[in-house]
Amino acid sequence: MSEYNSNSRYQEVEPVKKSNRLKSIMSTVLAGVVGSAITLAAVNFTEEDAGKQVQPQTQTATESKSNIVTTPTSAKNSGSIADIIETSSKSIVGITNIQQQSNPFSQSQGNVESGSGSGVIFKKQGNSAFIVTNNHVIEGASKVEVSLYNGEKVPAEVVGADALTDLAVVKIDASKAADVIEFGDSSVLRPGDQVLAIGNPLGLDLSRTVTQGIVSAVDRSISVPTSAGEWEMNVIQTDAAINPGNSGGALINTDGKVIGINSLKISQNGVEGLGFAIPSNEAMPIVNQLIEKGKVERPYLGVSLADLTQIPDMYLEKLPDNVESGTMITYVDPNSAAAKAGLKEQDIIVGINDEKVENASDLRRYMYTKIKNGDSAELKIFRDGKQQTLKVTLTVSSVE
Repeated sequence: MSEYNSNSRYQEVEPVKKSNRLKSIMSTVLAGVVGSAITLAAVNFTEEDAGKQVQPQTQTATESKSNIVTTPTSAKNSGSIADIIETSSKSIVGITNIQQQSNPFSQSQGNVESGSGSGVIFKKQGNSAFIVTNNHVIEGASKVEVSLYNGEKVPAEVVGADALTDLAVVKIDASKAADVIEFGDSSVLRPGDQVLAIGNPLGLDLSRTVTQGIVSAVDRSISVPTSAGEWEMNVIQTDAAINPGNSGGALINTDGKVIGINSLKISQNGVEGLGFAIPSNEAMPIVNQLIEKGKVERPYLGVSLADLTQIPDMYLEKLPDNVESGTMITYVDPNSAAAKAGLKEQDIIVGINDEKVENASDLRRYMYTKIKNGDSAELKIFRDGKQQTLKVTLTVSSVE
């Protein structure tokens, strides 16, 4: 989830923090919201990038190729909303992020509950039941614990996670999973369609809370800081109440199918009913890669970048006056595609394949959505004030 503040337009909401005040949650309607830490990745990026984190499955939620069932949201449902919730809630779980913490007095380490969020059991295969959640819910965990519908808590294993899309998959013993829920087709959503959010707002004490609303808008594009860098997310906007702890929970339609994973919100005085969910059709290809490979493979350029707005004027004196945007290379990995193509530090990238590059986010977005591993691309650069075009063949790497 994400909240609006003065420093950044959107931030992920961390899982609900564990504290001694948990018992007083009902008397403190204000929830603290903490943004995820930002780390450079892929083409920010000197690391070897792409997210951690399908296995094909049938047309049921237990075993299907895409796990997306294309039933229009307008289709009639024979049960009431209460019936839908009663069935769907069995597949919604709580997820607790447990991290190792040092004790400065005893010089020992112990496990501490760092926060909690929500997850959705969507598939059983063999001895495993797979749960989708947000990356920021499980990020940094040394152990993950899942709280089931019947209140039982079981250990979970992280299958894979992808920081850029803020998605992760964990798995538990299939015998512990009471039920699974199908994913619906988010492409048929229209503003005004009724939706329901299920999750654990403010912690596991309020597990499987249900809120109701409508789809406020589809195909919203918002820029979100993640631990792998800034990323432009395509989301569903809803006015169904979403709070810290709902992260990773389900946004379902009136057919009882998941059409989004609740991830973001705007929290600001005077702002109400602005929540966002990752559409099911956007989420499932990532989820499937995470199950299959444990990560999302993306093209890797092998450079660190700084946008022109961050660069002192002394480094930009040779640029033509009409060049007002772009991103400067501050480091080149000597074994990378960038090095092989002849890119150098202080080169300023202003275009890729005839697309204008105004900042590092533009470059990353183009690479991750328009280019496949092994493809070649033409980079338009300025070096010592003169424009050049260099051809680069992009390799595979991963944001771990």
